[in-house]
Amino acid sequence: MNYYYFALLAACCAYAFAAGGGPERIGAAALAIGSVLTVVVISAPPIRFRSVEVAVVVVDILCLIIYVALALRADRFWPIWASALVGVGALGHLGKWFSGPDLDRWAYAFSIAIWSYPILALIAIGTLNHQRRAARSRASAPRARA
Repeated sequence: MNYYYFALLAACCAYAFAAGGGPERIGAAALAIGSVLTVVVISAPPIRFRSVEVAVVVVDILCLIIYVALALRADRFWPIWASALVGVGALGHLGKWFSGPDLDRWAYAFSIAIWSYPILALIAIGTLNHQRRAARSRASAPRARA
């Protein structure tokens, strides 16, 4: 298990839940739940990534559905990019399926996992942008007269 990734995930989720809007919270929750579920489903077999990890495919497809729905509903750009990155990660499973044992298991694992790091950055940037928008709208709001 990658403790560095989970520390970044915890920090990003804490930031998104403390300062983000609804889309940032949903995106952070989806990434956190997907990451934990992935660890749970791949810890069972003794040799991992020798063939297509079907349980991980299911988790990735569910995350893709969530991010695409978020991208379609949110008024932000970062969910579109996150959807694309989750989609690329999900396509890594097709690479293993088509190549079979010819694709190194570490290359397969890397191709489906590496996209989580930029998604963390996108959620953090989306949260920062949400804070900026909220601050601008508070500054431009008319003040009540006493």
